[in-house]
Amino acid sequence: MKTLGETLKCAREEKEMILRKVAAEVDIDQSLISKFEKNERKPTMEQLVRLAKFYALSESDLIINWYSEKIADKLKYTESTSEILKVAEEKIKYYKTQANEK
Repeated sequence: MKTLGETLKCAREEKEMILRKVAAEVDIDQSLISKFEKNERKPTMEQLVRLAKFYALSESDLIINWYSEKIADKLKYTESTSEILKVAEEKIKYYKTQANEK
């Protein structure tokens, strides 16, 4: 399983591009892209979408990876992570039904 940063770095290397060129194309600072690739920072959703389009990667897959890493980071030292995720999924379903009733 690749991290988001590894996925972005592999995509850049497959295009045989240097960071500076990617930065100019997607209008994101070169040092930020470097930090994304090293998993030192997470891109914003807007930056993620720009990178997905530029690299011709699945936007949906990148977004799933982005959210899953945020959740994993928050829960990595927590007991009962499976139970927490199960309850969170139930709450999401509940919130969606409540929103649909309005």
